[in-house]
Amino acid sequence: MLEKIKYFFVKKIYADHNSSQAVKLAVKQIISSIPKDGIGLNIGAGKTRVDSRIKNMEIFEQPGIDYVGSVENIPIEDNKFDVIITQEVLEHVKNPWKAMSEIQRVLKKGGLAYIQLPFTIGFHPCPNDYWRFSKEGIEELILSSNMKITQTGMTVGPATGFYRIAVEFFAILFSLLVPKSYRVFKALFSITLYPIKLLDPIMKYSKQRDRIAGGYYIICQK
Repeated sequence: MLEKIKYFFVKKIYADHNSSQAVKLAVKQIISSIPKDGIGLNIGAGKTRVDSRIKNMEIFEQPGIDYVGSVENIPIEDNKFDVIITQEVLEHVKNPWKAMSEIQRVLKKGGLAYIQLPFTIGFHPCPNDYWRFSKEGIEELILSSNMKITQTGMTVGPATGFYRIAVEFFAILFSLLVPKSYRVFKALFSITLYPIKLLDPIMKYSKQRDRIAGGYYIICQK
């Protein structure tokens, strides 16, 4: 029960970026590009099955997972998938350039990949956490794999970026005397500071929005 509560809290309150309108529209767009008899792959899918035609891959075996392996060494033959989705995964691998090369390898010619990565959020090992990507950084990562960028977007904006750092800051500050209380304070400030995220829709109009954006996505083609 505790794990279910934690999962709901993280996905629906603190780290709800996958539910942002921009992300939902982009994912819907790439799913709609799958041919009638096509097949896709969701790398780092967790418990989510986004479409019946899309297989799930994770690093550990668990219910609902079709392939077990690392994105740095995908255990699948070349030119297999029409679509690949990966959300908030490549920051957790030592070599995201190799991971992108693997994604390109298993994607069919003309196939599309949806790559989503964080920029301004705190350290979150799962099981490790290595990288953050600015808008220029994620574009360079894609181009290094000889993929063509067809669309770039912001997953969540500077308000969410500030919110994520503020929650961490106050949780660390208030738990200085009792380190074990860090998670309690993190939950408390995740809720009390949540209204800050509601400013994202207006902050997207600022020319400086990329300075502390929460993250980005790219749709690219092989």
